[in-house]
Amino acid sequence: MSEAVIPTETPTDPLPLTGERTVPGIAEENYWFRRHEIAYVRLLQRCEGKIVLEAGSGEGYGANMIADVAERVIGLDYDDSAVAHVRAKYPRVEMVQGNLAELPLDDESVDVVVNFQVIEHLWDQAQFMREVLRVLRPGGTLLISTPNRITFSPGRDTPLNPFHTRELNAAELTELCVEAGFRVELMAGVFHGSALRALDEKWGGSIIDAQIERAVAGEPWPAELAADVAAVATDDFELLADSEADIDASLDLVAIAVKP
Repeated sequence: MSEAVIPTETPTDPLPLTGERTVPGIAEENYWFRRHEIAYVRLLQRCEGKIVLEAGSGEGYGANMIADVAERVIGLDYDDSAVAHVRAKYPRVEMVQGNLAELPLDDESVDVVVNFQVIEHLWDQAQFMREVLRVLRPGGTLLISTPNRITFSPGRDTPLNPFHTRELNAAELTELCVEAGFRVELMAGVFHGSALRALDEKWGGSIIDAQIERAVAGEPWPAELAADVAAVATDDFELLADSEADIDASLDLVAIAVKP
């Protein structure tokens, strides 16, 4: 009798969902994926015709979106599996493995640095920001997003997410940018649009809490909740400037910072 063949993972298989990153194509993860995707969609034009570094590119879907419009996209991640996955799945992205505290790029070598939902994972955020300033050309742009500490870990000094080292509110993110030498051009927030506000009401006040409760319980999701989450679209989120809404009530912060 022949021995059973045990399938092995290939780089193009989906990356495991550990809670550290979001990945596309998983119905139960769709809310978080779309919530992350909104920053790419709304700021993509800032990358048109540019040399772009995505610092902390994760699964690579965002860097691949940027490749639709940019002259060149460099992806950077520390994780072995993420680097191999991006190289196999998204060949338009020039994938580099390295530490975000010591960016493996020359001074003034890129036009845009994208850092979405990453800085909250870093131990030395100030050092990373100094490195971003170094690799950007004069007039270059940092596009950054991160969970809003006030709403993501309410009333806590330490983050709820075990993969987060330090979460920020809008004032703290602004301070981090300014202290590194940037000028903050825009501070905006991600909010639920009308369809998601309706789902909040439907699920007892928060579609987020409804998902977390099922995940923590380790039980199968109710079919209706699973269907509602799977149907969430990027346009169900709103990205509003601090002049348009209460930034401290936002779900995530999105900032544009410019190197003088």
